[in-house]
Amino acid sequence: MRIPAALPCALALAIFGVSVPSTAFAQGAWPSKQIRFIVPYPPAGSADALARIVAQELSKTLGQRVIVENRSGGGGTIGVAAGIKSAPDGYTVFLGTPGPIAVSPTLLPDLAYDPTRDMAPVSKLATAPLLVAVPAASTIRSLAELIASARAKPDSLAFATAGNGTSYHLAGELLKQIMDIRMTHVPYKGTAPATTDTLAGQVSFGILDLTSALPHVRSGKLRSIGITSGRRSDLAPDIATVAESGLPGFDVTTWFIMGAPAGVPREIVARLSAETARALALAEVRERVLATGNEPVSSTPEELGAFVRDEIARWAKVIKSAGIKAQ
Repeated sequence: MRIPAALPCALALAIFGVSVPSTAFAQGAWPSKQIRFIVPYPPAGSADALARIVAQELSKTLGQRVIVENRSGGGGTIGVAAGIKSAPDGYTVFLGTPGPIAVSPTLLPDLAYDPTRDMAPVSKLATAPLLVAVPAASTIRSLAELIASARAKPDSLAFATAGNGTSYHLAGELLKQIMDIRMTHVPYKGTAPATTDTLAGQVSFGILDLTSALPHVRSGKLRSIGITSGRRSDLAPDIATVAESGLPGFDVTTWFIMGAPAGVPREIVARLSAETARALALAEVRERVLATGNEPVSSTPEELGAFVRDEIARWAKVIKSAGIKAQ
């Protein structure tokens, strides 16, 4: 039997307790070519803008171009699936949001991937709080009044969101379940029409994108009831949270994360995470991210993995309790 020339060296390293690093790092080769950053949404949106900021900064620190590739469709599941099914060599990462990562595993029984099994968590990127708001002509002036109105006349209030199964919708269902009230969900195809009909008084209130709704709050056309994040937003620090207004612990945001295919060497995941955190901590980068309507945040891969598992379990409970079905 012919013994490979490299085998004695490898055995010697093992005998003397010297670890043999993964192939990519052993060759000192990563990254040796451009990295693909899949965004599961169309160009020009908030997610795309955030990804391009991160990609630009990583290109500087990694010494290779990080190219954003938009793969939209299926509520984000098509792009996430493409990322997850890529070679686990460190040259493909993808952006994830609540829909394809935390909601679809429960809502779509035939989903082609399992985020807890098939994704290598890299880092959180940003969060975006939502805003509960009523038309200016509404008699409702606070969260307490909204809840009292819903209790006095069950099903009389209707709330607009950006669509079925979105963070906006789930925030409304969570509010209903916590307060044991009945309200009617009115799903729209995106935040713009939901905001338009809330402004027009076609619904009782909207659970809206903060940055889209904020100008209307400032102009007096909408009245803020509360921001859904657990703390006040840097984008509107003068607006109280839902938690402050009577629901302690209420915390719902749209979030953005970076993932990679399961099996990517840990050293590569660790470096991607560290470089991402370093970039998001820069004052200039922070300002650019805030300008997209998002608040920058980072994490370790371990923290992100635990967060994703918790979010899947959290929303599975809400979805099943509300009887939400895919549309």
